[in-house]
Amino acid sequence: MDHLLRRLSRLVPVPARRAFVGCGAALLVLSPPALTAQRPSLAMLDLLQPGQWEVRDRDLAGGRSRLCIANGRRLIQIRHMRETCRSFTVQDTAAAVTVHYTCPGNGYGQTSVRFESAQLVQLETQGIAHGLPFNLRAEVRRVGSCTS
Repeated sequence: MDHLLRRLSRLVPVPARRAFVGCGAALLVLSPPALTAQRPSLAMLDLLQPGQWEVRDRDLAGGRSRLCIANGRRLIQIRHMRETCRSFTVQDTAAAVTVHYTCPGNGYGQTSVRFESAQLVQLETQGIAHGLPFNLRAEVRRVGSCTS
């Protein structure tokens, strides 16, 4: 960004440069969120149907588990489900999302979810939970309604 500001400031007369650089930096910093405000962040995850989902570990033969989710956003922290974590969106498209998150005092993770349908996604997540590393590559498929 400094390089861009220097190039742009050459186009402005010297007396106005100080004001331009200060305002220009503010405009450049404030502009990106305004451009992304048209579509809710992580909207692809909102397309996933609530219910019971089966997680099939692609690296562990027969490794399957089930979980009940109210919305697709719960898949982001599949290894830190009950934690309050801070997150940073790395990628957010209609077909895939990647989110890095940090859970103070209990590790961190980075999860990528690739959309195939409202009932099927591909998930990759890795990080540290409870002091131990994890790495999961899985197919995650909706199998029905949640049971009580």
